[in-house]
Amino acid sequence: MNEEMTAVDSVMKQAQQAYDVYGALSGAEKAAFLDAIAAAIEARREALVTIAGKETNLPPARLNGELSRTTGQLKLFGQLLREGSWVEAAIDTANATRTPARPDIRKMLVPLGPVVVFGASNFPFAFSTAGGDTASALAAGCPVILKAHSAHAATSAMVFEAITEAIETTGVPEFTVQHVMGRGNTVGKALVQHPLTTAVGFTGSFSGGKALCNYSNEREKPVPVFAEMSSINPVVFFPDTLEKNTAELAKQYAASITLGMGQFCTNPGLLLAIESDALEQFIHLLGAEIAAVAPQKMLHKGICESYNELREGMLTQQGLEVVATAAQDAHDMEALPTLARVKAADFLANPHFSEEVFGPFSLVITCQSREQLKQVLAKLKGQLTTTVMATPADLAEYKDVIKLQQSLAGRIMINNVPTGVEVCAAMVHGGPYPATTDARFTSVGLSSIQRWVRPLCFQNFPDELLPDELKQDNPLSIWRLVDNEWKQ
Repeated sequence: MNEEMTAVDSVMKQAQQAYDVYGALSGAEKAAFLDAIAAAIEARREALVTIAGKETNLPPARLNGELSRTTGQLKLFGQLLREGSWVEAAIDTANATRTPARPDIRKMLVPLGPVVVFGASNFPFAFSTAGGDTASALAAGCPVILKAHSAHAATSAMVFEAITEAIETTGVPEFTVQHVMGRGNTVGKALVQHPLTTAVGFTGSFSGGKALCNYSNEREKPVPVFAEMSSINPVVFFPDTLEKNTAELAKQYAASITLGMGQFCTNPGLLLAIESDALEQFIHLLGAEIAAVAPQKMLHKGICESYNELREGMLTQQGLEVVATAAQDAHDMEALPTLARVKAADFLANPHFSEEVFGPFSLVITCQSREQLKQVLAKLKGQLTTTVMATPADLAEYKDVIKLQQSLAGRIMINNVPTGVEVCAAMVHGGPYPATTDARFTSVGLSSIQRWVRPLCFQNFPDELLPDELKQDNPLSIWRLVDNEWKQ
């Protein structure tokens, strides 16, 4: 066993030791730990924003907002744990009068065990060291092994310092969270394939997520890999709204396409509409808005090189027409905002057009008819989001198209831009493959905790051996389904 494999083995054994204690802590104790992480991160806000800015080229306003989202979701999970009903306790009491007699049966969600989380390159706070995957896994009762992203290694290390401080102040096991560095695939593969790993969280490219799934499938006992991977987030502009709101829509979507230089998994990469004079005017105005956006540096050299390669590959496809690019030239590590268009018939004939170009690139699909629009939507792969831009008249007229959109994605919205993901109980940040590996789950919001748990049934257990959540007198006062009635 080489040095890297020995290190991974040690980390995973330490995580298992931590799980034996941490997994049994009360919700209040885990909540106190999450709150302490949030407080320790807040205490380092200025230093974290400074170092993250140097590593990612992101402006202070964006980083401050993302840091607040990170601490906010930690505290939100703390609230969930203190209330406690998230464990979905269900009780079917014994019934000796029935034939055959029914035993006492009780069920709740329990943590899986050590979870490996891969930090994302495009969100140095919210999807990285103390981000949503880490927060939800810790809330579930799972220790976390964080594989830091090399693009913001110093930022990740400083966030881990905050976590370490929280571990010390709250007294949770020392190895409840561990921080692992290392370039290349060797360490990542070893973490996924270690026999003590019970689940994996990942946000990134399709190729990266697919590789992690393959590593898991090579195991003797495969584990779930919850990967968010690829999405072009189709937006449908219906006729009446294009006619009435042309200029407003152009400004709105130019801002969304180029927000953060397009480095959001919910960036609107595909714009669809039925051919009309209003559509031509919209494309013209949107192109003018895109041309006015100055190129900006991307997160790191690798992501910029990938954008340039994917963009050039898209522009060489037959039938594609460039509508506009930024008027200013792009320099070192800067992305060139680009708008292109293609006819629906060409789109349908060429699967390359439905691939993601991660960055400030968007493709307009012009459809000859309502039926052709539906054909394009039906051909699309799974998405994180899909958007309806419509007036009340459009909504009434195109119910069939909107119904089709609902089958595409984990989140459908009306008259919003897809960029921007609220952290709340109702949010779904997931979708059918290849947007994610499992459309039943979300990586944002309170229900993201469900990725790291499994249901466990306790049959004929004496009360003193049951978890508090299932004890007869309900000492935690949580909502439970008792003999098919909700009770507290």
